[in-house]
Amino acid sequence: MSPKNNSNELLQQASGLYQSGQLAEAARLYKKLLKRFPTDPDLLTDLGTILLRMGNTEEGFKLLERSKKIAPHKPQAFFNYAVGLQKLNRFAEALANYDRVIVLDPHDVEAYSGRGNALEHLKRFDEAMATYDRAIAINPDSAEAYWNKALLNLLLGNFEEGWKLYEWRRNGFHQDFVRNHPQPLWLGEHSLAGKTLLIYAEQGLGDFIQFCRYIPRLEASRARVVLEMPASLVPLISTLKAHCTVIEQGKPLPAYDFHCPVLSLPLACKTSMQSIPAEIPYLYADPDKQSKWHLRLGNQTVPRVGLVWSGAENHRNDHNRSIPFEFLEPLWQLPIEFHVLQKEIRPHDFARLTKIEQVHTHREELLDFSDTAALVQEMNLVISVDTSVMHLAGALGQTVWMLLPYMPDYRWMLDRSDTPWYPTATLFRQPAIGDWASVISEIVERLRAMTFETAL
Repeated sequence: MSPKNNSNELLQQASGLYQSGQLAEAARLYKKLLKRFPTDPDLLTDLGTILLRMGNTEEGFKLLERSKKIAPHKPQAFFNYAVGLQKLNRFAEALANYDRVIVLDPHDVEAYSGRGNALEHLKRFDEAMATYDRAIAINPDSAEAYWNKALLNLLLGNFEEGWKLYEWRRNGFHQDFVRNHPQPLWLGEHSLAGKTLLIYAEQGLGDFIQFCRYIPRLEASRARVVLEMPASLVPLISTLKAHCTVIEQGKPLPAYDFHCPVLSLPLACKTSMQSIPAEIPYLYADPDKQSKWHLRLGNQTVPRVGLVWSGAENHRNDHNRSIPFEFLEPLWQLPIEFHVLQKEIRPHDFARLTKIEQVHTHREELLDFSDTAALVQEMNLVISVDTSVMHLAGALGQTVWMLLPYMPDYRWMLDRSDTPWYPTATLFRQPAIGDWASVISEIVERLRAMTFETAL
């Protein structure tokens, strides 16, 4: 049953709040509507989805389950239920719900894309690839399906196909990553000799740190390179051994002949596994800032380890990549001085940190990445989840241990403890979905067995 006409205005208001991201206010209005129409499956689905997004998983799932029972012929509740399950790493259950959506609507391209993603997390890669191909067969313009197929190819090491398909992000899916320019897009087709090329940031700060490594190669082709980036990166990226012009986002740009988003550089430079630029370090700490950190930290009597266990909460994959603080407890039993390298510390984590004597925080002093780089260089080792600080440590040539979920980001590939992107990095992977305890246990044993430059 649908809300009566006199409730349409309230429904439109609630829907508008939902679409604009004002979830708490939208939930309040949906609850008011649901009191009037307690068996309306669309209201149950919308409110359940909102509650899942707000982190109220128990109530959200209950509402979606009610919707599925009331209207088992409607696919939306099954789809939203599957999405919610994926965020809880319950991929087998999510797969079953995506399958139900496809039974109800065999042409639902989004359901095929979600199904493929769930299969990936279960490491059923052939089935995942076939599912993406099915989505593309239904809709040859499905940017999301091509994007997912690109990421899977890159994860599996199929760089030629992966980088090419990765360009689909500019065709409607993640279109906010890139911008329109009157000058031509450069993807390696034209000579850059004597030309000016604008390279600009997209996606995360770590992505720019990772892929700015291509700039010296571009300059070797006699290109003049202009790099545009967020202010927090400017001092760090200015240490590149290159003659490029570094511009803060929002500042006037000089004239240029071509443009290229930074994450298109691997395609433009025809990157294979063997040709990844891995001359480490390619970024450097400011000597004056490092000296200040050296004086501030004082004489070293025990090993110093930089630590990052979580990233930004609004990151689409944060539930998968960040480690709940309580899993770090075994580290505090070691004779090690830990220094928090992340600027964002969640309030409940910070409250616990203050009670741990050998953990030191510096978030007020980390104003930009050059500050973090100088602190990183004072560490014997960096231990980090998949965030920008990990990329920073790798680009500086620092020894870094990276903690990865069972299904990692595409760039870390599979079943290896090293990475061609950062020769000084060691990868520690979850042996099963959500198993951070095993990863931390392995880290503790390695730390106990490790000989540091400084005496224990």
